[in-house]
Amino acid sequence: MRRPVVASVLAVLVLLLPAGALAAKVEADATDYPVVRAIFVTSKATYSAPVLTENGQEVTGLVATNLGRAKSIVLAVDRSQSMAGQPLDAAVAAARAFVAAKPQEDRIAVATYATEPLFLTGFQTSTSDADSALRSIAVDPVQGTTLYDALALSANSLSAEAYLGRVIIIVTDGNETRSEATLEEAIVAAQNAGVSVYVVGIESKAFNPEPLQRIAEETGGNYYGTASSTALAEVYSSIAEELSRTWRLEYVTSALPSEKISLAAKAAGESASVSIVAPGSPVVTRTPAMEGRLPEQFFGTFWGQAAFAAVVGLIILLAAAFAFASPRGSWLKGRLAPHVASRRRSAKQTGRERLRIAAGLFHATENALGKFKPWRRLQRILERADLPLRTVEFVYTMLGVGLLGGLVAAGLTRSIPLIALGLLGGALVPYLFVSFKAKQRVRAFENQLPDLLVTMAAGLKAGHSFRQALQSVVDEDQPPASKELKRVLTETRLGRPMDEALNDMAARIGSKNFEFVITAVTIQRQVGGSLAGLFDMVADTVRNRQQFAKKIKGLTAMGRASAYVLIALPFFVASMLTLLNPEYMSPLWHTGTGHKLIITMFVMIGIGSLILRKIVNFRY
Repeated sequence: MRRPVVASVLAVLVLLLPAGALAAKVEADATDYPVVRAIFVTSKATYSAPVLTENGQEVTGLVATNLGRAKSIVLAVDRSQSMAGQPLDAAVAAARAFVAAKPQEDRIAVATYATEPLFLTGFQTSTSDADSALRSIAVDPVQGTTLYDALALSANSLSAEAYLGRVIIIVTDGNETRSEATLEEAIVAAQNAGVSVYVVGIESKAFNPEPLQRIAEETGGNYYGTASSTALAEVYSSIAEELSRTWRLEYVTSALPSEKISLAAKAAGESASVSIVAPGSPVVTRTPAMEGRLPEQFFGTFWGQAAFAAVVGLIILLAAAFAFASPRGSWLKGRLAPHVASRRRSAKQTGRERLRIAAGLFHATENALGKFKPWRRLQRILERADLPLRTVEFVYTMLGVGLLGGLVAAGLTRSIPLIALGLLGGALVPYLFVSFKAKQRVRAFENQLPDLLVTMAAGLKAGHSFRQALQSVVDEDQPPASKELKRVLTETRLGRPMDEALNDMAARIGSKNFEFVITAVTIQRQVGGSLAGLFDMVADTVRNRQQFAKKIKGLTAMGRASAYVLIALPFFVASMLTLLNPEYMSPLWHTGTGHKLIITMFVMIGIGSLILRKIVNFRY
């Protein structure tokens, strides 16, 4: 009896060693390549996420979870016949103390196993059901232990939990006897679910700790062996303390198969490193003859691969440009040029000439999409913004900027939703710019409209014709009004009726006040009357409408400012919290529940924006 007692005392003394006496350590696993998982244990608890570097470069898209904070726990207690009496009573008492001292946000479930594994409670933050379930555990009357089945069942249950911190604590004093699952299957189930297994073994002479030690080691947990059930309280206390010092790290590696991965983790002034090899056969085998021809960075990092692909694409593009840039028959014309008279070509080429290579693609795109309303709407916006771009050129510009935004997002993160957001955001940037230019130009035209009408009225009163009155506005050269009216006069000189040219100008400009003017002018030209007096009256009406609109804007300024603040506030708070405490915001950005909450937030913000827009916008 002396040896077990001495061993128990030594185990308690080891567990009670101060945390500062421990050294930081890191273990890594690349079984699910390209996903690399690592366990980083510090000597003391830290609340800031560690920094992880791969081959000297800080990794991107790192998901760091502290197992001592919000987590899901399965507490599995062996109730086989070997646990009868004092071992089971001590195990239950220690487990109840562990449940009572758990953090409030932890979700815990109680399971038992003997001839078959069984869950006594579901996952919940409350401790009352777990405490009752632990007190109700009794020894199984049938002999047998299904430890591996219990581990696989617990891992599968934890895989559906929203918390990334997932822990299984198993207490046993016997060896595996009748599980259907094998040791390898149980370990794989735990690894696939992202579970760390902590094993508490009450060791005896016939006890074999090697399988349990392997389970703990390959899942990032730990094995605690004790010769007596009386030390279980200290074991549970040590597990709780170790969980607060343990970080579970996960990211997607940029290393190629069979390459060496050197990982270094650092937090709170402590650091540890480990080296592993990515599984698989090598994609590129560098022979001595290849050394020095291509830098390692070109195929060893994401940005290197992207840069290499960009260089290759640029070379292909230049080759195609040189191949197709010369017009047909240019070689023959060059041979005949010294013998025939030819006009000198201007050195300055237009943008359209520089895009002759893409003329076929542009023509096919216009034929395929030109009949759709969004295409015609884009064309109208470009005309309204007065930009020298064809619709097809603008569409391909949007696609190019969108691809650039997606590439930048892919370089910053490996999240597919964020990459899609980068593609969409990049494509919207040119459209938003053109829309802004169009609105700015319409606003400038609206401000010129009253003075334009007064000028035309003065010309008509002086005896000029309607066409001459328009020409007087053009001669003043105050764009955008002068440029648009010059186009109207040019179209009428080419034979287009004045009414059609003015109506097309009204649609092109998009000014409601000018549409009102054109309607009044059309009616007046058809029924007769004083056009000069009509222009004076319409000028006063337009000026009053503009003053009324400005008054409404002033009265609704506070409401619009409140709307901007309410819409921008969630984004600002989320950004600041992510910068100040990334670990706190990690479940929002890296879990399915968090993504659903983000989508719900966008939907609610959209509905609120529509309501606020309805409140502050008035028809006048």
